Amino acid sequence: MATPTKKYTGPITVDPVTRIEGHLKIRVDVRDGVIVKAFSSTQLFRGLEQIVQGRPPHEVHNYVQRACGVCTTTHSLTSIRAVEDAIGLTPPPAAQLIRHLILSSLIVHDHLVHFYHLHALDFFDMADALNADPVAAARLQGELAGRDTDPGEYFIVQSRLRKFVEGGQLGWLTNAYFLGGHPAYRLSPEENLVMAANYLAALRVQLKLARAMAVFCGKNPHSQTMQVGGVTCYDSLRPERLEEFRALYGECREFINANFKGDLFLLGRRYPEVARYGAVSNHFAFDDFPDPETGRDFFFPSGVLWNRDFKRLESLDTGHIKEHVARSWYEPGPERHPYEGVTAPQYTGYDEDGRYSWSKAPRYKGEPMECGPLARRAIAYARGEEETVRRLDEWLAASKLKPENIFSTLGRTACRMVESVELVNRMQGWLDDLQARTRAGKVEIYKEWTMTDKARGVGLCAVTRGALSHWINIEGGTTANYQMVVPSTWNLGPRCSAGKPSPVEEALTGNPVEDPERPVEILRTVHSFDPCIACSVHVLQPGGRERVFKVL
Repeated sequence: MATPTKKYTGPITVDPVTRIEGHLKIRVDVRDGVIVKAFSSTQLFRGLEQIVQGRPPHEVHNYVQRACGVCTTTHSLTSIRAVEDAIGLTPPPAAQLIRHLILSSLIVHDHLVHFYHLHALDFFDMADALNADPVAAARLQGELAGRDTDPGEYFIVQSRLRKFVEGGQLGWLTNAYFLGGHPAYRLSPEENLVMAANYLAALRVQLKLARAMAVFCGKNPHSQTMQVGGVTCYDSLRPERLEEFRALYGECREFINANFKGDLFLLGRRYPEVARYGAVSNHFAFDDFPDPETGRDFFFPSGVLWNRDFKRLESLDTGHIKEHVARSWYEPGPERHPYEGVTAPQYTGYDEDGRYSWSKAPRYKGEPMECGPLARRAIAYARGEEETVRRLDEWLAASKLKPENIFSTLGRTACRMVESVELVNRMQGWLDDLQARTRAGKVEIYKEWTMTDKARGVGLCAVTRGALSHWINIEGGTTANYQMVVPSTWNLGPRCSAGKPSPVEEALTGNPVEDPERPVEILRTVHSFDPCIACSVHVLQPGGRERVFKVL
C-alpha cells in the first residue's frame, strides 16, 4: 500500500504578490495542507488625503485620479460626485449618459484585463499550449463561444508561443507556477491553447476599450473632460465621434459575449473545487448608473447581504461605515466615520500581533464586508433581477454547481464575467439615448455653479473592484478634510480593533495548499479580488519568514 503524502504544516509568505496593482504581502499559517490563519499587509502608503488639503474642491479630482494608473477615471468621477453632493448640484442628463459610458467602458476594460492578464494564468498553462492540436482547439473554442472559429488562428498563436520558448525569451513564462507542471493545473493542451489565444486577443480588445474611453475623456488614462458640473467633451458629440465609439465598443462586445463567457464556462467545468473555497460572510454595494432623467432606478442597486444568505438582504446606510486603525500604521485613535477621518501615518514595523498594514480597516456596523462584482451580482441575485439570475444560473448549471458556490474564489471571477456581459450590452442603450439627444438639437452637458463656503459631501461609485467612496469637508471654500475609502481597503485591509479578519483574510482561511513551494491556491483567491494597492510613497519592510516566494 502506498504511503500517504504528508500534508504541509507551517507558514508561507508571498511577498510581493504580483500580477496586481501595487505591493501586497500575504502571510498564512498552514496546518495539514489547509490555511488556518491569514494576514494581508498593504506595503505602500499613498498620502493623497494630505496632498489635497487646502486645495480648491473642484480641482481635487485632478489629484486623486493619480492614486492609480488603472482606475484614474473612477477616482476622478467619485471626487466630482463628492463636490457636487456638497454644493447640491445635479449634472445634466446627457452628461450623466456620457459618464455612464465612460464608467462602464472602464469597468468592462478592467474586468477583461484582470481576468486574462492578471488572473487567468492561475488556471492555465501557457507553455503546455505548445502540445495542443490547433484544429481540436478551434473546435473546442467554437463550442465554448457558440460561433465558428478558424483553426488557422490557433496555428498562428502556437507558432508565436514556440518562437518565444525556442528563442529563450520566455517573458511572463519564466518564473510562473505553471511552467513545469503543477498538480493544481488540469486543463488539456487544447484547452490551454484556447486560453492562450484569448489571452493574446484580449490585449487587442482592451486597447480598443481604452480608445473608446478616450473619445469622451480626451485621453486615457487621466480624463480631462469630466468636471464638477458635468462634462466638457463637446467635440465628442459630433456624429462621427459617436460612431467611432460605437465601432470600438462593438468589437469588444462580441469578444466578451462569446470568448470571455466561454472561458468561464470552461473553468467552471474543470475547477469545481475552486468554487468551494474562498468565501466571505458579508457583502455590500453602492448604487450606480442612475436613470439620467430621474437620478434614481439604478442599473447597479445598492444593498447589504448578510452571512451569504440570499434572504438576508437589507438597504445600505452609509452612516454605519467606520474605519479602524488599531492594526494599521497610523496614529492610534478610535474608529471614525470617513467625514471625521484622520490619515496620520505612523510606521511601527510589521507585527501580526499588533500593526501590520498601511490599509485601514473599514467596517459596516462593525463587520468586515466584501465589495465588488461578486457582492453586486449576489445582491442582484437576491433581488431576483432577471438577467443576473439567468446568467448566473446558466454558469452554475454548466459547472454543475449550486447558488451557494457563487460565494467562492471561482464564483468571484464568474461574477466579473456576468457583470461584463451585462454592462457591455447595456452600453448600447445609453449610447442610443445620447445619439438621439444630439440629433434632436443642442445638448446641455455642463451646468454653471458656485462654490459654497462650508459644506460636506460624499461621492459613491460602483467601480471595477467594488464600493469606492470619497468624503469631503469644505471650509472657507477650500478642502479642509478629504478621505478616500477604496474597494481594496475594504477587501484587503487588516484586522480591526475587534480582531475580525478582513474579507481576503477570511477568504484565504480554509483554502487548500497542495504544494507549499508553489502555493497557487493562495494566488487564485487573492487575485480573484483583483487587488489595487496604489500609492504615492513606497514603504517596504525588509526581511522575511521561513518561506518567502516572489511570484509572477
